[in-house]
Amino acid sequence: VLAAISLAEVGSAHPHHAVGSPEFVKRETFVKAAQRSLAGCKDQLRKRGGLYERSIARRAALAEDARSVRGLKRNAPYKRDFDTVLATDHKSNLTGVTNNTDADTLFAGNSACILAPDVTEGPYYVDGEFVRWDIREDQAGVDLYVDVQVIDINTCEPVPDIYIDFWHANATGVYAGVTAENNGNGDAANLNTTFLRGLQPTNEDGVAQWLTVFPGHYTGRTTHIHVATHTAADGTVYPNGTYKSETVSHVGQMFFDQDLITQVEALEPYSTNTQELTTNEEDSIMEEESADIDPVVSYVLLGDDVSDGIMAWTAFGVNLTNSYTISAAASYYAEGGVENESSGGMGGGAPGGGQGGPSGSGAPPSGSGAPTA
Repeated sequence: VLAAISLAEVGSAHPHHAVGSPEFVKRETFVKAAQRSLAGCKDQLRKRGGLYERSIARRAALAEDARSVRGLKRNAPYKRDFDTVLATDHKSNLTGVTNNTDADTLFAGNSACILAPDVTEGPYYVDGEFVRWDIREDQAGVDLYVDVQVIDINTCEPVPDIYIDFWHANATGVYAGVTAENNGNGDAANLNTTFLRGLQPTNEDGVAQWLTVFPGHYTGRTTHIHVATHTAADGTVYPNGTYKSETVSHVGQMFFDQDLITQVEALEPYSTNTQELTTNEEDSIMEEESADIDPVVSYVLLGDDVSDGIMAWTAFGVNLTNSYTISAAASYYAEGGVENESSGGMGGGAPGGGQGGPSGSGAPPSGSGAPTA
Protein backbone atom coordinates (compact mmCIF):
# COMPACT_ATOMS: atom_id res chain seq x y z
CA VAL A 1 0.00 0.00 0.00
CA LEU A 2 1.41 3.32 -1.05
CA ALA A 3 0.37 6.83 -0.24
CA ALA A 4 0.93 10.51 -0.71
CA ILE A 5 -0.66 12.18 2.25
CA SER A 6 -1.19 15.63 3.61
CA LEU A 7 0.81 16.25 6.74
CA ALA A 8 0.78 18.97 9.32
CA GLU A 9 4.10 20.74 9.08
CA VAL A 10 6.93 21.06 11.58
CA GLY A 11 7.99 23.95 13.79
CA SER A 12 6.79 27.52 13.51
CA ALA A 13 6.61 27.23 9.76
CA HIS A 14 4.90 23.82 9.92
CA PRO A 15 2.44 23.88 12.86
CA HIS A 16 0.75 20.80 14.31
CA HIS A 17 -3.01 20.75 14.77
CA ALA A 18 -3.90 20.48 18.44
CA VAL A 19 -5.87 17.37 19.36
CA GLY A 20 -9.53 18.34 19.53
CA SER A 21 -9.11 21.48 17.42
CA PRO A 22 -11.52 21.97 14.47
CA GLU A 23 -8.66 21.34 12.04
CA PHE A 24 -7.65 18.12 13.81
CA VAL A 25 -11.23 16.81 13.96
CA LYS A 26 -11.81 17.70 10.30
CA ARG A 27 -8.68 15.89 9.23
CA GLU A 28 -9.33 12.79 11.35
CA THR A 29 -12.90 12.56 10.05
CA PHE A 30 -11.67 12.76 6.46
CA VAL A 31 -8.96 10.15 6.97
CA LYS A 32 -11.40 7.62 8.43
CA ALA A 33 -13.97 8.21 5.68
CA ALA A 34 -11.34 8.09 2.96
CA GLN A 35 -9.90 4.83 4.27
CA ARG A 36 -13.35 3.24 4.09
CA SER A 37 -13.99 4.65 0.63
CA LEU A 38 -10.66 3.49 -0.78
CA ALA A 39 -11.00 0.05 0.77
CA GLY A 40 -14.20 -0.31 -1.24
CA CYS A 41 -12.45 0.95 -4.38
CA LYS A 42 -9.81 -1.76 -4.53
CA ASP A 43 -11.88 -4.44 -6.27
CA GLN A 44 -13.60 -1.92 -8.54
CA LEU A 45 -10.27 -0.55 -9.74
CA ARG A 46 -9.01 -4.05 -10.53
CA LYS A 47 -12.15 -4.81 -12.51
CA ARG A 48 -12.09 -1.54 -14.45
CA GLY A 49 -11.23 -2.42 -18.03
CA GLY A 50 -7.49 -2.27 -18.64
CA LEU A 51 -6.59 0.14 -15.82
CA TYR A 52 -4.63 -2.42 -13.83
CA GLU A 53 -2.80 -3.71 -16.89
CA ARG A 54 -2.04 -0.19 -18.12
CA SER A 55 -0.55 0.68 -14.74
CA ILE A 56 1.89 -2.23 -15.03
CA ALA A 57 2.77 -1.38 -18.63
CA ARG A 58 3.14 2.35 -17.93
CA ARG A 59 5.47 1.92 -14.98
CA ALA A 60 7.57 -0.66 -16.79
CA ALA A 61 7.77 1.59 -19.88
CA LEU A 62 8.87 4.59 -17.83
CA ALA A 63 11.61 2.57 -16.18
CA GLU A 64 12.81 1.09 -19.48
CA ASP A 65 12.77 4.49 -21.22
CA ALA A 66 14.73 5.94 -18.31
CA ARG A 67 17.29 3.15 -18.63
CA SER A 68 17.63 3.80 -22.36
CA VAL A 69 18.21 7.53 -21.86
CA ARG A 70 20.85 6.78 -19.24
CA GLY A 71 22.63 4.16 -21.34
CA LEU A 72 21.72 1.34 -18.98
CA LYS A 73 20.89 -2.18 -20.09
CA ARG A 74 17.22 -2.56 -21.04
CA ASN A 75 15.14 -5.58 -20.02
CA ALA A 76 17.57 -6.46 -17.22
CA PRO A 77 16.26 -7.60 -13.82
CA TYR A 78 15.50 -4.74 -11.45
CA LYS A 79 17.83 -4.69 -8.50
CA ARG A 80 16.15 -4.77 -5.10
CA ASP A 81 18.05 -3.86 -2.00
CA PHE A 82 16.77 -5.45 1.18
CA ASP A 83 14.48 -8.47 1.40
CA THR A 84 13.05 -7.30 4.70
CA VAL A 85 12.08 -3.99 3.16
CA LEU A 86 10.46 -5.74 0.24
CA ALA A 87 8.43 -7.98 2.50
CA THR A 88 6.97 -5.22 4.61
CA ASP A 89 6.97 -1.86 2.97
CA HIS A 90 6.92 0.50 0.14
CA LYS A 91 8.84 -1.28 -2.56
CA SER A 92 6.46 -4.23 -2.55
CA ASN A 93 3.90 -6.08 -0.52
CA LEU A 94 5.40 -9.35 -1.77
CA THR A 95 7.64 -11.79 0.06
CA GLY A 96 10.49 -13.68 -1.51
CA VAL A 97 11.26 -11.02 -4.12
CA THR A 98 14.69 -11.47 -5.70
CA ASN A 99 16.93 -9.55 -8.08
CA ASN A 100 15.39 -11.59 -10.90
CA THR A 101 11.76 -10.69 -10.22
CA ASP A 102 10.14 -9.61 -13.51
CA ALA A 103 8.76 -6.16 -14.23
CA ASP A 104 5.13 -7.35 -14.39
CA THR A 105 5.39 -8.41 -10.76
CA LEU A 106 7.30 -5.35 -9.58
CA PHE A 107 5.04 -2.77 -11.17
CA ALA A 108 1.71 -4.50 -10.47
CA GLY A 109 -1.09 -3.00 -8.49
CA ASN A 110 -2.74 0.26 -7.61
CA SER A 111 -2.38 1.84 -4.22
CA ALA A 112 -5.28 2.24 -1.86
CA CYS A 113 -4.11 5.35 -0.15
CA ILE A 114 -5.09 8.78 1.05
CA LEU A 115 -4.18 12.35 0.34
CA ALA A 116 -5.71 13.90 3.44
CA PRO A 117 -6.67 17.58 3.51
CA ASP A 118 -4.82 20.07 5.64
CA VAL A 119 -4.90 23.78 6.37
CA THR A 120 -1.34 24.48 5.25
CA GLU A 121 0.67 23.75 2.14
CA GLY A 122 3.95 24.46 3.90
CA PRO A 123 5.88 27.71 4.09
CA TYR A 124 7.51 27.59 0.66
CA TYR A 125 4.72 27.01 -1.82
CA VAL A 126 5.11 29.14 -4.97
CA ASP A 127 2.36 29.60 -7.54
CA GLY A 128 2.80 30.36 -11.22
CA GLU A 129 5.31 27.56 -11.84
CA PHE A 130 5.98 25.86 -15.18
CA VAL A 131 3.94 22.97 -16.53
CA ARG A 132 6.74 20.55 -17.38
CA TRP A 133 7.95 16.99 -17.10
CA ASP A 134 11.63 17.66 -16.35
CA ILE A 135 12.04 19.95 -13.34
CA ARG A 136 15.76 19.37 -12.68
CA GLU A 137 17.21 22.40 -14.48
CA ASP A 138 20.88 22.46 -13.41
CA GLN A 139 20.44 20.84 -10.02
CA ALA A 140 22.86 18.04 -9.21
CA GLY A 141 21.70 14.83 -7.59
CA VAL A 142 20.36 11.34 -8.17
CA ASP A 143 17.82 11.34 -10.98
CA LEU A 144 14.34 10.35 -9.81
CA TYR A 145 11.51 9.36 -12.16
CA VAL A 146 8.08 9.65 -10.52
CA ASP A 147 4.72 8.17 -11.57
CA VAL A 148 1.65 9.38 -9.64
CA GLN A 149 -1.97 8.26 -10.08
CA VAL A 150 -4.97 10.08 -8.59
CA ILE A 151 -8.22 8.29 -7.65
CA ASP A 152 -11.54 9.94 -6.72
CA ILE A 153 -12.54 8.40 -3.38
CA ASN A 154 -16.21 9.16 -4.05
CA THR A 155 -16.44 7.35 -7.41
CA CYS A 156 -13.44 4.97 -7.32
CA GLU A 157 -12.50 6.34 -10.75
CA PRO A 158 -9.19 7.82 -11.93
CA VAL A 159 -9.18 11.62 -12.02
CA PRO A 160 -8.20 13.03 -15.45
CA ASP A 161 -7.50 16.65 -16.35
CA ILE A 162 -6.37 17.98 -13.00
CA TYR A 163 -3.02 19.64 -12.41
CA ILE A 164 -0.66 18.24 -9.80
CA ASP A 165 1.76 20.74 -8.27
CA PHE A 166 5.05 19.07 -7.33
CA TRP A 167 7.91 20.67 -5.40
CA HIS A 168 10.75 19.83 -3.04
CA ALA A 169 14.14 20.91 -1.69
CA ASN A 170 17.38 20.37 -3.57
CA ALA A 171 20.23 18.06 -2.55
CA THR A 172 21.39 20.45 0.15
CA GLY A 173 17.94 21.21 1.53
CA VAL A 174 17.11 24.48 -0.26
CA TYR A 175 13.82 25.39 -1.95
CA ALA A 176 13.73 27.46 -5.14
CA GLY A 177 11.58 30.54 -5.52
CA VAL A 178 11.70 31.92 -1.99
CA THR A 179 14.02 34.17 -0.04
CA ALA A 180 14.07 33.39 3.66
CA GLU A 181 16.62 33.63 6.43
CA ASN A 182 16.82 29.88 6.91
CA ASN A 183 16.38 28.79 3.29
CA GLY A 184 19.96 28.43 2.14
CA ASN A 185 21.93 31.63 2.65
CA GLY A 186 18.93 33.92 2.27
CA ASP A 187 20.14 35.16 -1.12
CA ALA A 188 17.54 37.46 -2.69
CA ALA A 189 18.38 36.02 -6.14
CA ASN A 190 16.77 32.74 -5.08
CA LEU A 191 13.38 34.42 -5.54
CA ASN A 192 13.85 34.11 -9.32
CA THR A 193 14.76 30.41 -9.34
CA THR A 194 12.36 27.65 -10.38
CA PHE A 195 14.34 24.44 -9.93
CA LEU A 196 12.60 21.32 -8.63
CA ARG A 197 9.15 22.82 -9.06
CA GLY A 198 6.61 22.03 -11.75
CA LEU A 199 3.11 20.90 -12.59
CA GLN A 200 1.74 18.15 -14.79
CA PRO A 201 -1.84 17.45 -15.90
CA THR A 202 -3.23 13.97 -15.30
CA ASN A 203 -4.16 11.84 -18.31
CA GLU A 204 -7.28 9.70 -18.80
CA ASP A 205 -5.97 7.23 -16.21
CA GLY A 206 -5.39 9.98 -13.66
CA VAL A 207 -1.61 9.75 -14.11
CA ALA A 208 1.14 12.38 -14.13
CA GLN A 209 4.90 11.86 -14.30
CA TRP A 210 8.03 13.88 -13.52
CA LEU A 211 11.78 13.69 -13.88
CA THR A 212 13.50 15.31 -10.91
CA VAL A 213 16.39 14.64 -8.55
CA PHE A 214 16.03 12.87 -5.24
CA PRO A 215 15.24 15.51 -2.60
CA GLY A 216 17.68 16.49 0.11
CA HIS A 217 16.93 16.99 3.78
CA TYR A 218 16.71 20.06 5.95
CA THR A 219 16.68 20.58 9.70
CA GLY A 220 13.63 19.25 11.49
CA ARG A 221 12.12 17.18 8.68
CA THR A 222 12.80 13.88 7.01
CA THR A 223 13.18 13.73 3.22
CA HIS A 224 9.88 14.41 1.44
CA ILE A 225 8.15 15.83 -1.65
CA HIS A 226 5.16 18.18 -1.59
CA VAL A 227 2.16 17.73 -3.88
CA ALA A 228 -1.05 19.70 -4.37
CA THR A 229 -3.94 19.09 -6.75
CA HIS A 230 -5.76 21.78 -8.73
CA THR A 231 -8.91 21.25 -10.78
CA ALA A 232 -8.53 22.52 -14.34
CA ALA A 233 -11.52 24.84 -13.98
CA ASP A 234 -9.89 26.70 -11.09
CA GLY A 235 -6.61 27.58 -12.78
CA THR A 236 -5.07 29.11 -15.89
CA VAL A 237 -2.24 27.95 -18.14
CA TYR A 238 -0.48 31.05 -19.49
CA PRO A 239 1.24 31.44 -22.88
CA ASN A 240 4.69 31.15 -21.27
CA GLY A 241 3.81 27.66 -20.02
CA THR A 242 3.14 28.52 -16.39
CA TYR A 243 0.04 27.64 -14.35
CA LYS A 244 -1.63 29.67 -11.63
CA SER A 245 -4.55 28.80 -9.36
CA GLU A 246 -5.89 30.33 -6.17
CA THR A 247 -7.32 27.07 -4.83
CA VAL A 248 -6.39 23.43 -4.28
CA SER A 249 -8.51 20.36 -3.74
CA HIS A 250 -5.79 18.63 -1.70
CA VAL A 251 -2.26 19.03 -0.42
CA GLY A 252 0.09 16.28 0.66
CA GLN A 253 3.56 14.84 0.99
CA MET A 254 5.41 11.78 -0.30
CA PHE A 255 8.09 9.95 1.70
CA PHE A 256 10.87 7.43 1.02
CA ASP A 257 12.32 4.34 2.67
CA GLN A 258 15.02 5.23 5.17
CA ASP A 259 17.35 2.67 3.57
CA LEU A 260 17.03 4.49 0.26
CA ILE A 261 17.58 7.89 1.86
CA THR A 262 20.74 6.61 3.55
CA GLN A 263 22.18 5.34 0.28
CA VAL A 264 21.49 8.63 -1.51
CA GLU A 265 22.81 10.77 1.34
CA ALA A 266 26.20 9.05 1.04
CA LEU A 267 26.68 10.56 -2.45
CA GLU A 268 27.67 14.08 -3.44
CA PRO A 269 26.23 16.68 -3.30
CA TYR A 270 23.94 15.24 -0.60
CA SER A 271 26.95 14.41 1.58
CA THR A 272 27.95 18.10 1.61
CA ASN A 273 24.67 19.09 3.27
CA THR A 274 25.57 20.46 6.71
CA GLN A 275 22.01 20.59 8.03
CA GLU A 276 21.00 18.16 10.75
CA LEU A 277 19.54 14.95 9.33
CA THR A 278 16.14 13.88 10.62
CA THR A 279 15.32 10.23 9.94
CA ASN A 280 11.88 8.83 9.21
CA GLU A 281 11.80 7.39 12.71
CA GLU A 282 12.58 10.79 14.22
CA ASP A 283 10.09 12.73 12.10
CA SER A 284 7.12 13.28 14.40
CA ILE A 285 4.76 14.02 11.52
CA MET A 286 5.60 10.83 9.69
CA GLU A 287 5.30 8.84 12.92
CA GLU A 288 1.86 10.28 13.57
CA GLU A 289 0.61 9.66 10.05
CA SER A 290 2.04 6.17 9.72
CA ALA A 291 -0.31 5.00 12.45
CA ASP A 292 -3.18 5.39 9.96
CA ILE A 293 -1.64 5.44 6.48
CA ASP A 294 1.50 4.17 4.78
CA PRO A 295 2.96 7.37 3.32
CA VAL A 296 6.00 5.92 1.52
CA VAL A 297 6.38 5.53 -2.24
CA SER A 298 7.31 2.31 -4.01
CA TYR A 299 10.49 2.26 -6.07
CA VAL A 300 13.08 0.33 -8.04
CA LEU A 301 16.70 1.10 -8.81
CA LEU A 302 17.29 1.56 -12.53
CA GLY A 303 20.80 0.13 -12.38
CA ASP A 304 23.17 -1.49 -9.92
CA ASP A 305 22.96 1.26 -7.31
CA VAL A 306 21.20 4.54 -6.59
CA SER A 307 23.67 6.57 -8.65
CA ASP A 308 22.14 5.04 -11.80
CA GLY A 309 18.77 6.58 -10.99
CA ILE A 310 15.54 5.64 -9.23
CA MET A 311 11.98 5.16 -10.40
CA ALA A 312 9.23 5.69 -7.81
CA TRP A 313 5.48 5.38 -8.06
CA THR A 314 2.43 5.93 -5.89
CA ALA A 315 -1.30 6.57 -6.07
CA PHE A 316 -3.52 8.60 -3.82
CA GLY A 317 -7.18 9.25 -3.21
CA VAL A 318 -8.72 12.71 -3.34
CA ASN A 319 -12.10 14.18 -2.53
CA LEU A 320 -12.89 16.51 -5.42
CA THR A 321 -15.75 18.15 -3.55
CA ASN A 322 -13.18 19.91 -1.37
CA SER A 323 -11.70 23.27 -2.32
CA TYR A 324 -9.26 25.34 -0.29
CA THR A 325 -7.69 28.74 -0.76
CA ILE A 326 -3.96 28.30 -1.01
CA SER A 327 -1.41 30.74 0.40
CA ALA A 328 1.74 31.18 -1.66
CA ALA A 329 4.98 32.48 -0.21
CA ALA A 330 5.75 33.91 -3.65
CA SER A 331 4.47 33.97 -7.21
CA TYR A 332 6.47 33.43 -10.38
CA TYR A 333 5.76 35.77 -13.31
CA ALA A 334 7.36 36.32 -16.71
CA GLU A 335 9.52 39.01 -15.09
CA GLY A 336 10.58 36.75 -12.22
CA GLY A 337 9.54 35.95 -8.68
CA VAL A 338 7.51 38.27 -6.48
CA GLU A 339 7.31 37.80 -2.73
CA ASN A 340 3.89 37.62 -1.11
CA GLU A 341 4.35 39.88 1.88
CA SER A 342 1.13 38.69 3.51
CA SER A 343 2.31 35.08 3.54
CA GLY A 344 3.86 33.64 6.66
CA GLY A 345 6.19 31.54 4.57
CA MET A 346 8.92 34.11 3.94
CA GLY A 347 11.55 35.18 6.37
CA GLY A 348 11.96 32.37 8.89
CA GLY A 349 11.32 28.89 10.11
CA ALA A 350 12.53 25.58 8.72
CA PRO A 351 14.33 24.71 6.53
CA GLY A 352 17.72 26.02 7.60
CA GLY A 353 21.33 26.16 6.46
CA GLY A 354 22.58 24.57 3.29
CA GLN A 355 23.81 26.05 0.07
CA GLY A 356 21.60 28.26 -2.06
CA GLY A 357 20.67 27.08 -5.53
CA PRO A 358 21.79 28.88 -8.66
CA SER A 359 19.58 31.37 -10.41
CA GLY A 360 17.62 30.05 -13.35
CA SER A 361 15.23 31.23 -16.02
CA GLY A 362 12.64 28.61 -15.23
CA ALA A 363 12.61 27.36 -18.81
CA PRO A 364 12.56 23.58 -19.21
CA PRO A 365 15.93 22.14 -20.23
CA SER A 366 16.32 21.41 -23.92
CA GLY A 367 15.58 17.88 -25.04
CA SER A 368 13.64 17.06 -21.88
CA GLY A 369 10.54 15.47 -23.37
CA ALA A 370 8.89 12.85 -21.21
CA PRO A 371 9.16 9.20 -22.15
CA THR A 372 6.05 7.74 -23.75
CA ALA A 373 3.85 6.25 -21.03
